[in-house]
Order: sequence, then structure tokens, then C-alpha cells
Amino acid sequence: MPDIDRTPAPVDSRPHVVIVGAGFGGLACASALGGTNIRVTVIDRNNYHLFTPLLYEVATATLSPADIAEPIRRILSRYPNVDVVLGEVRGVDHGARKVVLADGSFVPYDRLVLATGSVYSYFGHDDWAKIAPGMKTIENARQIRGRLLMCFEQAEMSRDPAQQRALMTAIVVGGGPTGVETAGSIAELTRHTLARDFRRIDPRLSRVLLVEAGPRILASFPEELSGYAERKLARLGVTVMTGKPVEEIRPDGVTIAGEFIPAGTIVWGAGVKASPAGGWLGVETDRAGRIPVAPDLSVPGFEGVHALGDTVALPGDDGAPLPGLAQVAKQQGEHLGAALEANLLRGEAMRPFRYRSRGNTAIIGRNAAVFDFGKRRLKGWLAWVLWAFIHVYLLVGFQKRILVTMQWLWRYATYQRGARLITQETPAPFAKTTASPVAEDSQPFERRRSVG
Repeated sequence: MPDIDRTPAPVDSRPHVVIVGAGFGGLACASALGGTNIRVTVIDRNNYHLFTPLLYEVATATLSPADIAEPIRRILSRYPNVDVVLGEVRGVDHGARKVVLADGSFVPYDRLVLATGSVYSYFGHDDWAKIAPGMKTIENARQIRGRLLMCFEQAEMSRDPAQQRALMTAIVVGGGPTGVETAGSIAELTRHTLARDFRRIDPRLSRVLLVEAGPRILASFPEELSGYAERKLARLGVTVMTGKPVEEIRPDGVTIAGEFIPAGTIVWGAGVKASPAGGWLGVETDRAGRIPVAPDLSVPGFEGVHALGDTVALPGDDGAPLPGLAQVAKQQGEHLGAALEANLLRGEAMRPFRYRSRGNTAIIGRNAAVFDFGKRRLKGWLAWVLWAFIHVYLLVGFQKRILVTMQWLWRYATYQRGARLITQETPAPFAKTTASPVAEDSQPFERRRSVG
């Protein structure tokens, strides 16, 4: 479909704003422009908006993908001036003022908003991505879930205790909020949910390692909350390894500070980099690939082009770039949408953006979370309840909020997780050597205590 205009709405005299990306920032911007006398086109390669902060719960069998995803068209259906195009952007022709899609078609714009988010950075080892997926897409989460569950199935069939131990070892790389939440959730899954499901192995004897190259986990939080998180993880059975760089990742394990540790499941959460939007414009980006923007979120040197969220480097009040958080992107989207309306319809100058932090949070496990409000800090059960309330509130759609709340309540009461499905071929790293059935009188790596 080369050289075809994909603009879905009839072209008229109204200004046309094109938003690339339907994440938190892109949707917030589109919603702020909804109902105005401005034509808006949202372009995304997926037909759904994904609530990425809860992807780790899909990866650890707590929720299903449909629980945290909502069709973009449904979200924006109440705004007759907003259209949606399903397609993958491959470039921007700013001279011709059009966005170029992967099939060669294009969408023209009067104003362009780049809200394309970020991807995980493997620090020059991109080949590790297939072995150690991160938490950015539904496919990533399903791959992790499939590998995690498949490893226990293979361990149940194995005759070799050493291979069983390796298959029942999960390594999470990166001690930020995503790594902490993932490690804690895996530990709860193995020690509670899976404990009664197997006969020849005891999932409670599995190992969960959280590896951080820096001196402590949750480095963006105060040391008091970081220390609390480490203690709570230890009680869950998670081994926290700080100051230990990852040197190599193989399908069957990880080399950490010179020591090779066999593992069946490896999860990456160590760092992110911006999407290739900077390359589309040909601008000089920072080391993380982020586009420098002016205080009003415009891209210097590109009239009519704006960017927000994880895609940009915008200093906060402390001079450091604003963090890649959902609340940052959402605030920027709301601000930019309102500013574009005022500028395009009333001729007002674009206002500078100022971020207002509503706190930083991470959940560790059952009844344990941390919350940093800046001057105030919260930890324990109350922080856990607040974390749950905020995440349910931020979910798009009343139905999603009810479904997730009910599943969390069921999980809290029973320790059970209903999304324990292996829905794709995800062979464990030792599958070829452990596929043979176990003799009826052989019970390697026996259960050390009854769970019945």
C-alpha cells in the first residue's frame, strides 16, 4: 500500500493533530483533545492500550492479558473527532509533514505528538533479549509465564536432582520496582500456589534470585524503604544479590560476578532506552536515546513537533531528567493536549510543563509495599493497600477494575492464581535431557515435608 494517505477522517479546515503511540501519554493527550474542534488521529501498532505496571502479574499467572488491556477504539469511541489507525510507524518526513508507516502509506499532520515510549536496554547484548525477556509487551509476559510454568513441569519429569534445582531456579536481573515486584511475585507463586500441584518435587524449595549491579535495590527510593524491601524479600525466600554485575546470559543460566548459576527462568528488568523516535527526526539524543525537548514539550528545530513520556529527556526541578513513570507521561499528555487546543483554536502560546509528583511506589509481596511521597514515606500493609487502590483506579474501564479487584481478593483469600496456562511452545532450557518419564519408584529431589 505505498504512497496512500491513511487519514481515516475526511480532510477539512480543522487543524490535524497526529499522535504516535497509545500509551499513558498518548491516550491522555488524545483524551484532552477529545470533543474539540480539532481532528485527531492516534497511530499505534497494537489495537489495545496496555497497563504495563501490572504486566508482571500476567507473567506470574495472577492476571490474564485481557485483564490489563483495553481496545484503543473503545477507549476513544466517545470522542467523534478522534480517529485511530492501526499501523507501525517507520519514519517521519517533516518536510512533507507526514508520518510514514511500515507498508509505505502515510498520515499527514499539522501538529505531531511522539509518545512512543521505551524498550528494555541490554547494554550492547541484544542477543540476551530472547533468553531474558523484559516486561514491555503481552508477548513478553506470556513468554515468561510459559517458561516459568514449563520449568516446573520439566522438573517434575526429571530424574536428575541437579537439573531439577536448575529448572526450579529463577533469576531476575535488575533491582528496580519491576525487578522487585517480579521477584516477590515469583516467590509467592512457587511457595504458595504451586506448592500442592506437584508430586515428585516441592516448589517451595525453588530459588528466586534478584540481581542488582548497584549497591542496593530500589535505588530511586530512600535507603530506609530500600532496606525494608530487601528484608521483606528475604522473608519470602528471595536471595538479593547487590553489587553483582551480570556478565553473560545463556539459555541455561547466568554468569554473575564470575560465577555461573544454572537457571530455568531468566527475567530482565535492568534498564530501558527510548524508542527510535529520535532517529525518525534525525535529532541528537542522549545516551538513553531520549529526545531533548523544550519546557513546552516541543522539539527544538522542528516546528509543530512535540514529544512526551519515556521518549523525551526533560529536566525536572532538580535538574535531572524526569523518570520514566506512567504518572509523568500521563501528566505530560494532559498538559500538551490542553496546550495544543489553546494554541490551535485560540492562538495562545504553548505553556511550559511542570511535573507534580504523586509519589513513587513498589509492591514487594503480600501485605508489603513501599511508598515515597518525598517528605513522607510509607511502608507495610497500609502502603500495600494504597498501591492496590491506585493501580485499580488507574485501570481503564469500570469492568477491568471490578475483574482485577475480585481476582486480587480471591488470590488473597486462597493463595491461588487462575491464569496458570502454558499457551505457547516454551521449552525449558534442559527439556532435551529431562523429557524421559520418571520411573514409578523413583522420586528425585523429594518433597521434604507434607503439604497436604
